[in-house]
Amino acid sequence: MNKNRVLSVLSLAAFVVMADNWVVSPILPAISRDIGVNVASAALIISAYMLPFGLFQLVFGYLGDKFGRIRVISVAMVFFTIGTGLCAIAAGLTDLAIYRALTGIFAGSVMPVSFALIGDLFPLNERQTAIGTFFGVAFLGQGLSTVIGGFIAYFFNWRGVFAVYAVLAVLSTVLLFTISKNVPIIRNNDSKFFAPLMDLLKNPASRSMYLAVFFEGIFIMGTFSFLGEFIKNQYDFNNLLIGLIMSAFGVMAVMGGRIAGKISAKIGRKKTIIIGFAGTMLANIAYVIWGNVLPILVFGIGLSGLGLMLAHSSILTIATEFAAKARGIAMSLVAFCFMCGGSLGTAIGSRIMENGGFINLFVIYGGGLLLLLVAIIISKKGFTIENVQQQSL
Repeated sequence: MNKNRVLSVLSLAAFVVMADNWVVSPILPAISRDIGVNVASAALIISAYMLPFGLFQLVFGYLGDKFGRIRVISVAMVFFTIGTGLCAIAAGLTDLAIYRALTGIFAGSVMPVSFALIGDLFPLNERQTAIGTFFGVAFLGQGLSTVIGGFIAYFFNWRGVFAVYAVLAVLSTVLLFTISKNVPIIRNNDSKFFAPLMDLLKNPASRSMYLAVFFEGIFIMGTFSFLGEFIKNQYDFNNLLIGLIMSAFGVMAVMGGRIAGKISAKIGRKKTIIIGFAGTMLANIAYVIWGNVLPILVFGIGLSGLGLMLAHSSILTIATEFAAKARGIAMSLVAFCFMCGGSLGTAIGSRIMENGGFINLFVIYGGGLLLLLVAIIISKKGFTIENVQQQSL
């Protein structure tokens, strides 16, 4: 088995899923016009995707533990592909929302189960680089989704966006089934759902990590969600240019994933996490002071992607050691906390924006990152593999 080939195929699946996750926002006005509803009503299709996407991550983590991770991802991608294809031929808001919900359910399998599978396949000294590469490619998909969606919708229509993603999903699914023949099936027939979750949340070391991921999602992804509109407000660029600028986040995330393991090996994972969060905090400062200077803005967006990857890949690597027999559940809880934090950060960010604008948002979330940074520095539990108590589940 070539584990790097497996990593490449998993990364492609993550790229497709994360690009699909974010692609609706830039094409929402076109969708609303075509199906004859206002934009506020059309936004239902975003909620229809995000809710099941978050909730079913926990379910798929358990299924991966019980039935084998590569099997679960491969089958889930079949239904993800079907759901994406159906979106391209939806006739109205109701059926489009149903198809997006179907897509969201099965998209929820890819990130947590892949993290667990990477934990199975890669030894600890190689794991962070593998996780960073995977996660970086996933965020590159997220960063490029605006470019891809805007480009296709501009030259064709919004249905073409889903059609293209369906084709990419077919390719990813075929490759998954191809490599699955050579991937060892690690399964735990005695796997349970609620007991491992409770044990992970009761353990102080793992609980501190999950809380860090939750607040990371609030402050970093909450900021990222509004960067496109901030660029539009500052420079009045079109969606294609905005997407190109925001792709700096994904490009630097990929680079961060490649170097995070080497940095952690030299200075330790806790210090790498601290450096990562410090970078994201400095990015928020750059937005506040120099957001009207385009090169510095692009630098800040890239620094945010790099910082996120240094911190998050370190946390994910530690999390793979929480519970070897229930690794899928342990990793799904990480993904769930990150998604919930990002959703809450976006919701709170909307209120901040209504009352104070972009600068207040960047200041408040930058301050939140500073507090998170201080909490990690003074924490004596978690944030190093040595402090994480291995749990027998």
